[in-house]
Amino acid sequence: MKTDIHPNYRTAKISCASCGTVYETRTSIGDINIEICAACHPFFTGKSKLVDTTGRVDKFKKKYKMQ
Repeated sequence: MKTDIHPNYRTAKISCASCGTVYETRTSIGDINIEICAACHPFFTGKSKLVDTTGRVDKFKKKYKMQ
């Protein structure tokens, strides 16, 4: 068996940009920044959030003349 072929396995922090939650885990790639996590994702929380990207909701409402 070859020696010294495995990557360095160290502790890392995964931080959520949406709610600020920080998880500690072990990985070989370092710290990770994510956009949404299990603490704030609508599937896990049961609360639906309307995320409007590039004005799509407004464009839809304007197209179909909705308030």
